[in-house]
Amino acid sequence: MSMHSHIDFGYPALVIYGHLLVTLVALPLALLACRRKWSRWILLPALLLSLWSLASFALIRFGLDLNGRASLPTNSFLASGSGRVLDMGAGSGRSAIMVLEARPRATLVALDLFGDEYDNHFGSAGPAQDSLQLGKARLLSNFRAADVESRATIQAGDMRQVPLESGGFDAIVSSYAIDHLNSKGIQQSLAEANRVLKPNGEFLLMVVSKDIWMQLTWGPVFFHGGTRPATRWTQLLNEANFNILEQGAVPATLYFLGRKR
Repeated sequence: MSMHSHIDFGYPALVIYGHLLVTLVALPLALLACRRKWSRWILLPALLLSLWSLASFALIRFGLDLNGRASLPTNSFLASGSGRVLDMGAGSGRSAIMVLEARPRATLVALDLFGDEYDNHFGSAGPAQDSLQLGKARLLSNFRAADVESRATIQAGDMRQVPLESGGFDAIVSSYAIDHLNSKGIQQSLAEANRVLKPNGEFLLMVVSKDIWMQLTWGPVFFHGGTRPATRWTQLLNEANFNILEQGAVPATLYFLGRKR
């Protein structure tokens, strides 16, 4: 297997290490306030900020590990070990590699628009054509680094209107992509997921969870605005004609395993 360090999922350093900037200011201030016996109204906020920033950094860096390999949240997904999989909103390939490494007899089509949302997350802002080419190049590079390129293909396209045939896939994975859309876009994407699946095909949906740890980590300003409770995702999947086989939570993530009716 290729070295982990060769894979670049593209999440910017500010996302991974940004909380440490707060620590660099708050912790020395807290130590200075303690040493010089300043007012507790200076000491306590500085201590709290230090603790918050260090805990938030630990969650992002070691809990989520955004630039590290991901693990399947459930072994029930594509339990046969083989099949044709679509990754809706593949981004830089983290979920695609997750599936291909866990299911070594599967093949996968990585679908992404490589548009504005991709630029916002992975920092390849520029002309649309440049974003497309840079996105494809990064994805292909990561597939090669993970030694899965022979089982993966890349398709540019919008998950709200998938440019692929109906009933062509045994399974679909989508992680932290569909929940970035508005309500109409979510409904369109779920309908498209149902359309391109074979009868009884499986759909593994992973979304950012609206839990207390994520809210404390990012705060009300930076917290993912598209988060919805599990009951809402259950409703949306049912409306899109999926039977939910399993649902659960892993750090900062809700997952739903559905089957096409």
